Amino acid sequence: QNPKTSAIVKQLVAEGNAAELQKYFGSRMEFGTAGLRAAMGAGISHMNDLTIIQTTQGFCRYLEKNFSDLKKRGVVIGFDARAHLSSGGSSKRFARLAANTFISQGVPVYLFSDITPTPFVPYTVTHLKLCAGIMVTASHNPKQDNGYKVYWENGAQIISPHDKGISQAIEENQEPWPQAWDDKLIDSSRLLHDPYATVNKEYFKDIQKQCFHRNINKETNLKFVHTSVHGVGHKFVQLAFKAFDLSPPFAVPEQKDPDPEFPTVKYPNPEEGKGVLTLSFALAEKDGAKIILANDPDADRLAVAEKQESGEWKVFSGNELGALLGWWIFTCWKNHNRDTCAIKDVYMLSSTVSSKILRAIALKEGFHFEETLTGFKWMGNRAKQLMDQGKAVLFAFEEAIGYMCCPAVLDKDGVSAAVITAEMATFLATRNLSLSQQLKAVYDEYGFHITKASYFICHDPKVIQQLFDNLRNFDGKNTYPKSCGRFKVSGIRDLTTGYDSSQPDQKAILPISKSSQMITFTFANGGVATMRTSGTEPKIKYYSELCAPPGNSDVEQLKKELDELVNALEKHFFQPEKNNLQRKTE
Repeated sequence: QNPKTSAIVKQLVAEGNAAELQKYFGSRMEFGTAGLRAAMGAGISHMNDLTIIQTTQGFCRYLEKNFSDLKKRGVVIGFDARAHLSSGGSSKRFARLAANTFISQGVPVYLFSDITPTPFVPYTVTHLKLCAGIMVTASHNPKQDNGYKVYWENGAQIISPHDKGISQAIEENQEPWPQAWDDKLIDSSRLLHDPYATVNKEYFKDIQKQCFHRNINKETNLKFVHTSVHGVGHKFVQLAFKAFDLSPPFAVPEQKDPDPEFPTVKYPNPEEGKGVLTLSFALAEKDGAKIILANDPDADRLAVAEKQESGEWKVFSGNELGALLGWWIFTCWKNHNRDTCAIKDVYMLSSTVSSKILRAIALKEGFHFEETLTGFKWMGNRAKQLMDQGKAVLFAFEEAIGYMCCPAVLDKDGVSAAVITAEMATFLATRNLSLSQQLKAVYDEYGFHITKASYFICHDPKVIQQLFDNLRNFDGKNTYPKSCGRFKVSGIRDLTTGYDSSQPDQKAILPISKSSQMITFTFANGGVATMRTSGTEPKIKYYSELCAPPGNSDVEQLKKELDELVNALEKHFFQPEKNNLQRKTE
């Protein structure tokens, strides 16, 4: 019933454009553990009023089946600032339609009245003890995309088998229910609640438990620049700084207000490198700021840059910032917990494609480190299990600039990460240390961990399948590569098939997923490289790392060795020319 999407379809029918109609209606968006992520537009392959209604009807029925008290507890729904003029879709509209679906079935809905960071949704699920949460966002994807991200009652993103159960329920509930389109009905409903004021107050109170140097924060002369890259983060990072008694960061004026067109950047993704930070560098130079904090548009990720002695800017990788935050959060914990026995209940987590620096710190300091599959859904769920057993999960991170610094949010949170990074930098400044100098000190103490990650773009699923099939049948059927150029392969773990050469029974310990590709190669020189497909973008990603024991300080030699390994990986395993793969460009 949306006049804009309806008109698009009618126009295509009138033109007899079967190819476009096939694209729009050939297959339904797949609901996975990440929920939905697709372009806004007409048809069942896109995000629009109808597909949001259908998805929410399925999700509602699935929740009714799983929670006898759903009508007592309810759900929370948040949204970012995305909008798509040509199809009439927007995150706010989708959130209201989703709320209408639940309310029509007598389910209380806590619908934020304004845009919020993604981490506020899992926070609200936990804080108000709700059954589930929905965040309408496409995070850092291109401007035409939107998404529908789902959290379970434990405050973490859903994992299997919930995705399959919800997907099945969507299939069974495609006919819109009566009044499904009339979102105005919710405004007069007693089942509609606005958690905005409460959550804003409570969230900033909770993150203050991670504030350890208030007096230093009040006095510091260190200046910060913050950009929210046309997303939702500006107001919330300002409030976080206030909660820690830090002077507010300078906001990049052209990027501080939400704008669904993302006019100043090609991709609204701070992970893509210096291009996204051009305006931040200029403002920092003008105002004499040493450190830049950049959130992605839904404020669940954080990139950090620091001005070096040379006048150059260093953008920290996700692994480098993970090393710094891990060191900092453990140091703060240690200074406030004199009981040496308590350390046996302390945990840190990271994903299997992230740097193993936390493992090195844990081995030396005596706390526990665990790795999980890629993605915060795994770390959030594992953290909750550990917390339920009385353990303290201090920190979790993934190399894709995602950090969980505060146990009140079981997902990555760019708001708390920004202010905790600012406090760390402020404290280090009193010791005349920069973030870069402290990073070197961490590596000196726990061993250098040099990482390099990138990706190739490939729009053809057949080519991707063939590339991974070739690796599994490299020297004849069912044989993996024994070497990659001059680098000898010493171990292989394939989490698509479940094979792990390092295990006595050759079966992988981490859960496997047949629907996504992921192979990890260990090399005789101590290098590790993982190749995997992305769940949300047409990319084949790779992650590589060389770990040296403490005391090996020939960093340049390590970097050279890793560069050569990566070049061999690209040449022999990816074969970009043969497979017509497009390289990542700045």
